[in-house]
Amino acid sequence: MKEKYTQLMEMNRIISFDLDGTLVTMDYVDAVWLEKIPEIYAEKNRISFEKAKKFVEREYFRVGPEALEWYNIHYWIEKFGLKMHWKEILNSCIDKLEFYPEVIEVIERLNTENELIIISNASKEFIEIEMNALGFEKYFSHVFSAVSNFGKTKKDKEIYEMVCKNLDIKKEDIIHVGDNYEFDYIAPRKAGILSFYLDRKGNENGEYVVKNLREFEEKLRELY
Repeated sequence: MKEKYTQLMEMNRIISFDLDGTLVTMDYVDAVWLEKIPEIYAEKNRISFEKAKKFVEREYFRVGPEALEWYNIHYWIEKFGLKMHWKEILNSCIDKLEFYPEVIEVIERLNTENELIIISNASKEFIEIEMNALGFEKYFSHVFSAVSNFGKTKKDKEIYEMVCKNLDIKKEDIIHVGDNYEFDYIAPRKAGILSFYLDRKGNENGEYVVKNLREFEEKLRELY
């Protein structure tokens, strides 16, 4: 496998990151989907938060993460009949936004030698709020929302192929890392892209499994 990607040592190295669960903790998106939306629904229907949360979560999983609607804040606002604007909902949880501890130091180092991009399943609305609040857009040359930019989820290998086409690069020029085994590890490999699975819980082991982004950086150094 390493021999296949030796071109990465030469020029135009592009490092691709997932966003939520990789760079940014899940606290923010969990607060939006599992706290704020049930809270608004409970108030609207005059039911307990616990009852509202059970109902809302059940509806989420009827749709499932492979469907575009799963990621669409507008869809859920309309479905639940909520009267709050999407920006107000997302901004109400902004205090939950934070990076994982090692993120800034790693991307600052990698940014000096590589072009960094983001490929996320998050919708453009979430990405916009997160990037503006945390101020990390300066590190990334391109940010792609699979669902908003391409109308697909990252389970489809075509997402990675379309990113390569968009950037006019070869698949050998890019490495991807993310915390979802199917979306961030299997799918890019099906597209012929070297990928690493970020398992922050430390449940898995393997040559292309890392427990944090410092380990990922070390793996990159080994390749280079």
